Amino acid sequence: MRIGIDLGGTKIEGLALDAGGVECARLRVPTPQGAYEEAVEAIAGVVAELERRAGTRCTVGIGHPGAISPATGLIKNANSTRLNGRPLHRDIEYAIGREVRLANDANCLAVSEASDGAAAGCKVVFGVILGTGVGGGIVIDGKPLTGAQAIAGEWGHNALPLPHDDERPGVRCYCGGTGCIETWLSGPALQHRFAQRTGRTLRATEIAEAAQAGDADAAAEIEIYADRLARALSAVINILDPDAIVLGGGLSRMAQLYVRVPELWKDHVFSERDRIVTRLMPPKYGDSSGVRGAAWLWPEA
Repeated sequence: MRIGIDLGGTKIEGLALDAGGVECARLRVPTPQGAYEEAVEAIAGVVAELERRAGTRCTVGIGHPGAISPATGLIKNANSTRLNGRPLHRDIEYAIGREVRLANDANCLAVSEASDGAAAGCKVVFGVILGTGVGGGIVIDGKPLTGAQAIAGEWGHNALPLPHDDERPGVRCYCGGTGCIETWLSGPALQHRFAQRTGRTLRATEIAEAAQAGDADAAAEIEIYADRLARALSAVINILDPDAIVLGGGLSRMAQLYVRVPELWKDHVFSERDRIVTRLMPPKYGDSSGVRGAAWLWPEA
């Protein structure tokens, strides 16, 4: 039996899979917004409850924001900044009393969808997290690419490509940069800009639903968002040239993106406009695909 944990900015989700990959138990709890130690305790609590429901001791894999520094073993680059500089791997192993495996959450998403998900059979897959933060992971021939600095796929902290006049210089990002893709495409960024423009407070997915229902303000906001996402992903296509891009995270439920973004990226991809074969795909396993990929960090279980 395997347990997968997805440590997100607003929720911690866990599931238990049997040897055949069938889900046996699932649990979702809010991510504590206080001290770092509270998050570690919450993860340990999710593991304990899933094992109680499964009736057996399980292997544990965890998808987390940011990366584990090859130089220090500490978390770096996490948008949940209280994790940065912390020995998350060591602390969780101590809390649950066994070895665990950790990987970037976007890598977990990409592995899940490239193995038997939406992008099954694709040689090169780029997995995107659009949620509280913006992340990315690369899978080549079924294996995640980590990179020399453990930052492969971290497109969210490049500047938004081809900025319009009203997008310069952009806002300051928690990472210290200005105008990062994350500051334009995260769920909180979408909600904030919609509220600024309209005076209305809606969640990101509610904006998408309102647009589909004919709300002109919401439709305009989704079109702006799709244009920014298209520009950001066109840079990925020009460098990586993936067979498929799979969206994950809460904003992956915005159905409009899968039609509009490929129409818009034609203006920016360095190829024939009518022959761009890279597919933009929703995740087969929904916004929980990352937690499933985390469970499969123990493939031999």
